[in-house]
Formats: sequence, structure tokens, C-alpha cells
Amino acid sequence: MKRVRSFILISTVVTMTALGGCRAPLLNQQTSGENLEQNVTAAKAAITAASDEWNKAIAAKNLDQCVSAYENDAVLFAPNAPAAVGKDAIGAAWKELLSAPRVQITFPSTEIDVARSADLAVQRGAFQAVMTDAKGKASTENGRFVIVWRKQEDGTWKVLADTNANAK
Repeated sequence: MKRVRSFILISTVVTMTALGGCRAPLLNQQTSGENLEQNVTAAKAAITAASDEWNKAIAAKNLDQCVSAYENDAVLFAPNAPAAVGKDAIGAAWKELLSAPRVQITFPSTEIDVARSADLAVQRGAFQAVMTDAKGKASTENGRFVIVWRKQEDGTWKVLADTNANAK
């Protein structure tokens, strides 16, 4: 009986050790204390910088730079439109938006929440789109956005999911 219990115990330990090695590691393991603060601060600064560059690309109507903010398999959810999945579909959505002759879009960040692993973050805030027609009449659209960012292996941050809604 002792042999059976010993065998079961050893088998359980070996199995648990093997299964533990199969779990995919996080890009950055969860941290605490000072390391957590440093990781979160660095992530917020990097996302703010990436967001600022994205705003500049939008202002310049630089489609390639706008789309480069996204991961290859990202998704864009825009009001009254089907989900745009992947850079090609996201590019088509941005092309339509940026092709308006007189459109100005801004989306200043109001909050960035970073996961303890410092490899995922959620940015949220308000956006404003001002469109001016050929007669010079401006119309303004205000709304809210939520953007999920993921840290890449090279340390850069890319958009994984982007959604927005018009304010009523």
C-alpha cells in the first residue's frame, strides 16, 4: 500500500510540474511595490507618446501612420458601421474618415489604466470631430472612446481594440 501511495504522490508531482511548464508566460510577470509603480509609469508615458503621434498622424491625414498604430489583427468598432477586423479593414475605415476634405479629429486621453503585468492597458477619454462642408458650415461630433493597448515584444505599444460612441 505504501508503494501505491508513493507512486501516486510522485506521479502527481511530476504531472503538476509538467503542466506548470506548459503555461505561456506573461510578457512581464506581475509585480508589486516600486517595480509596479515604475512599470505602470513607463507604460503610461509610452502610451501617451504613441497616442500623441497618432493624433499628429490624424491631423496630417497620414493614413499609413494612422493604421500603423494598430496590431495586425486589431479590431475597430465605429458607430453605425460593421466591425473592422485587421489592418486592411481598419485602413479602409480610416481612409474614408480622413478623405473628408475638411475634417479635424482630436482625442485627448483622459485616463490610462495599466494591468499589473504592464503589458495591457486601457485608455479612455473624449473625442471631437469637426467637419466643415463646402459652404463653410461646420458640424461638430463629440463622443467617447476606449482603446485597448498591448505591449509588443520590442517594447512598443499597439492598439488591440478601438471603440467609440457618439455623445447624445
